Amino acid sequence: MAIQPVNLDLCNGCKICVRICPTDVFRMDPESGKAVARYPEDCMLCGFCELDCPEGALTVTPEKHSRLIMSWG
Repeated sequence: MAIQPVNLDLCNGCKICVRICPTDVFRMDPESGKAVARYPEDCMLCGFCELDCPEGALTVTPEKHSRLIMSWG
């Protein structure tokens, strides 16, 4: 998976990742008040969340395990 689980020990609940993600991967957990990667399969590897997280709680890896999509034409 491209986006790793949010490091809850580092997350401060600032919601930057929720606002910055172009594919809506993150949601806030109402119980903990911290971000969770609710839709990790939608991650497009842009890395904005990792770059903008002030606490370093997010990690994006280059591996994305999904079906191969081929286009013809």
